[in-house]
Amino acid sequence: MKPFHTIFYINVVLSCSVAIQASTDFVSIFDGKSLNGWTGDPRFWRVEDGAIVGQTTAKNPTKENTFLIWEGAEPADFELKVDFKISNHNSGIQYRSFPIEGKPWVVGGYQADLSADNKWTGAAYGEKYKNLLAKRGEKTVVGATEKDRQVAAQLGDGEEILSHINKDGWDTYHIIARGNQCIQMINGVITAEFSESEKDRLKNGVIALQLHAGPPMEVRFRNIMLRTLEPEAKKEILFLAGKKSHGYNAHEHKAGCHLLARSLNESGLDVIAQVTTEGTWPEPWIGYEKPDAIVMYCDGLKGHIANKHQERIQMLVDSGIGVSCLHFAVEVVPEDLGPQFLDWIGGYFEIGWSVNPHWTAEFEFFPDHPITNGVKPFSIRDEWYYHMRFQPDMENVTPILTALPPLRSLTSRSKDKDRGSNPAVMAEVEAGIPQVVAWAYDRPEGGRGFGFTGGHFHQNWKNDDFRKLVLNALVWTAQAEVPESGVNSRTPSERDMELNQDYPKPDQKTN
Repeated sequence: MKPFHTIFYINVVLSCSVAIQASTDFVSIFDGKSLNGWTGDPRFWRVEDGAIVGQTTAKNPTKENTFLIWEGAEPADFELKVDFKISNHNSGIQYRSFPIEGKPWVVGGYQADLSADNKWTGAAYGEKYKNLLAKRGEKTVVGATEKDRQVAAQLGDGEEILSHINKDGWDTYHIIARGNQCIQMINGVITAEFSESEKDRLKNGVIALQLHAGPPMEVRFRNIMLRTLEPEAKKEILFLAGKKSHGYNAHEHKAGCHLLARSLNESGLDVIAQVTTEGTWPEPWIGYEKPDAIVMYCDGLKGHIANKHQERIQMLVDSGIGVSCLHFAVEVVPEDLGPQFLDWIGGYFEIGWSVNPHWTAEFEFFPDHPITNGVKPFSIRDEWYYHMRFQPDMENVTPILTALPPLRSLTSRSKDKDRGSNPAVMAEVEAGIPQVVAWAYDRPEGGRGFGFTGGHFHQNWKNDDFRKLVLNALVWTAQAEVPESGVNSRTPSERDMELNQDYPKPDQKTN
């Protein structure tokens, strides 16, 4: 199997035999009164109180796993929402599944797992197909066999995810299957995510509900809602995370990208995010298959991702895709990428002109722009770069975050003429001119750019307004609609903040 960071998440129109038309809205595939449109062993399935009930007893067991199969379609790319409640044992929701020849009401394929003891709830399983796909809390890439499975990232702590699940009541599974990427959520929290890297992966199939062999059990399903997806139905945001950099809790490109991508995927908006790591471009490169926006969070200068992939990025920019650069990624060698960055995002950090001190910026006022929707005034200490090189006269550039740095942010580093201070920036700060540390750019020929100079300290992503502003910007660059309240996301826990960091805590050998 190829390493995860070489996997290109491909946006393709997949051919399949379906009986339902693609819809922008969710439609019910269970009428709440009968099993019309579904087929299963009548000994085990019934409708009661507006729910599908699957039940086995000591006197009426099933010898093997049996399924209630929806006959309406074999969807490829879709979203599925199902309320569930289980009493005893194990069950699951099958998708992109296939019938097992010679065995009525038996299927194999992807399964969103659930169990009464919650041991397997939230995991992704391959029923009669590769077995475990992703444990609760894992993001994986699955290859040709069940042994060919790579954990690409941790999306959450498995036990902490359970705190969002109502063990004794109703919960809601939300499954998104798009291209080779499958995301499973319960009550709005991602529990597992996986991608299949093989060409002969499961691309479409039936939806079914499982009743597991074994001890007597009962499982209930209701409010079964399906939304099929066309390629343009969700905006695609691709994170390009750089290599290891500064050490624990600083320049944590991989951890930061996965945290932001998870927030976007949980947002309920029509966006979907993927992450590639180690400063590489997803392969294979296919020019007409492209995301709607890319995000570069990486080291700059000669180590910048864009140095190696300039031609590919330019192709995307020419086609109108959005480009965002976070923290060090706004800094380039001017003679190598300066003009390109003015074209892509409207500005960049230039050694000898721009400065990069650590200081506490106070953001009290914001422009009327979608990127600032729902963002409240906040202050936060970061390595805020300022005195950027922008388009002449700031044409098509909108300052998003501005603040007046303390003069000591320059005087304390006056000996560093490259990054610490220079006469031009000193004169501006002494004159009380606020400095731009985040900006939006509307390209004249189409497409959008965003530059954000914060993001040195990984812990800053825990600040809700800091994080919301960046999430808003990423959605805006993809030309999706930013909600009036902004892109809401749950505040990461301390355990969340430790996930996927490149370096262990100083007093620990491992994360």
